[in-house]
Amino acid sequence: MIKLIASDLDGTILKNGAQELPDGFCDLVKKLKEQGIQFVAASGRQYYNLRLLFAPIENDIHYIAENGSLCVCDNQVISRGYIDRGLGLRIFQAVRKRSGCHCLLSCESACYTDSKDPAFIRHIREVVRYDLRTVDNLDDVREPFLKAAVCDFTGADNIEAYFQKLFENEIKVVTSGTIWVDFIAPDANKGTALAVLAGRLGIRPEECMTFGDRYNDAEMLEFAGTSYAMADGAPGLSEYSTDVTDSVEDVLELLLRSTS
Repeated sequence: MIKLIASDLDGTILKNGAQELPDGFCDLVKKLKEQGIQFVAASGRQYYNLRLLFAPIENDIHYIAENGSLCVCDNQVISRGYIDRGLGLRIFQAVRKRSGCHCLLSCESACYTDSKDPAFIRHIREVVRYDLRTVDNLDDVREPFLKAAVCDFTGADNIEAYFQKLFENEIKVVTSGTIWVDFIAPDANKGTALAVLAGRLGIRPEECMTFGDRYNDAEMLEFAGTSYAMADGAPGLSEYSTDVTDSVEDVLELLLRSTS
């Protein structure tokens, strides 16, 4: 029996760049909870932003934010992953050398950028709706680094290989959505975070169901007994899942009917 569902957002629940959940999705999650099935929003997004997205049920679900670097169970942080500060400073330097890129640093209190591009800042604050603080230089941020991310509005495919070549021997470098490349803390990913969360809740892997569309979801898909790669997701991702779907809602509706 499924007891815990974890789903990615961008490209999985949020399609075609959507910044709001599909109509009725929160109601669907509430109905599942009534049947004893808990939900986890598992994303590369900021924890603050995830709570905004799920505002009607923000206290009724769990969160895996920053691609697994922050895990929240029952409104309590239960795991964190940090990037070495020296490595983070070298990442910032590399981003500055790459034309058209903007760096976003995630810390537990907020996220930071030293980009001076009004379009990027507007995108983060008004479209994605992050709690963003602008600084003159990211090197001056003193909080521990949860995650670094690089945005290229022309597409993540244009920069992924560049940053992987520079840093893949030191840190995991993955695409997250269509315009982001994320640098994820060692040993932090959605799968390890889900394992910690499931353990806290006393739920076995075979009682979990997961959904994802990119390779930053691979470990989470592998962890769960039942997992779905999105049909329009990254090529080859289905090798990490037990099934393929083009609609999270359709699978959840079917699960709900089977438990009612």
